[in-house]
Amino acid sequence: MDNFGKFYNRALKFLSFRPRSEKEIRDYLELKTKNLKLKTKDETIDSIIKKLKEHRFLNDEEFARLWIESRLKYKPRSISLIKRELLLKGVDKDVIDAQISNLQFTISNELENAQKLIIRKIERYKDLSKQEIYQKLGRFLAGKGFNWDTIKKSIDESLGKKV
Repeated sequence: MDNFGKFYNRALKFLSFRPRSEKEIRDYLELKTKNLKLKTKDETIDSIIKKLKEHRFLNDEEFARLWIESRLKYKPRSISLIKRELLLKGVDKDVIDAQISNLQFTISNELENAQKLIIRKIERYKDLSKQEIYQKLGRFLAGKGFNWDTIKKSIDESLGKKV
């Protein structure tokens, strides 16, 4: 099997686990071809990516949409943290912004996500004082990328305080 076929199959296998961004595939193929002395390594990688796009196995817009939906549903976190994750995966900022606007994400969704996380966490802190709970939940939500206003509102509502 020629190098193209070999690495195309590796890329397909890599894609079979979950959707990937173009940068993730490119980085993976560069890692796998690092030890090879291929003169046309970059051309081979480019042609593999082109073929994956032609067969619709690789699409950054679809990847961003699926990533955002998955993160919001299964691992609630702030939209700013999701944006950062996608940028690290090599998705263009305009693509990310377009996908977020398509999902009509609002501040109330952000507050709702923070409250979902609090509900999961608050049982662990039932023996602590309200101030300690507030501090622990605040640090936890800050680690998930939520801004201070969202953190304060969601904790206040969860602890029964008036906002």
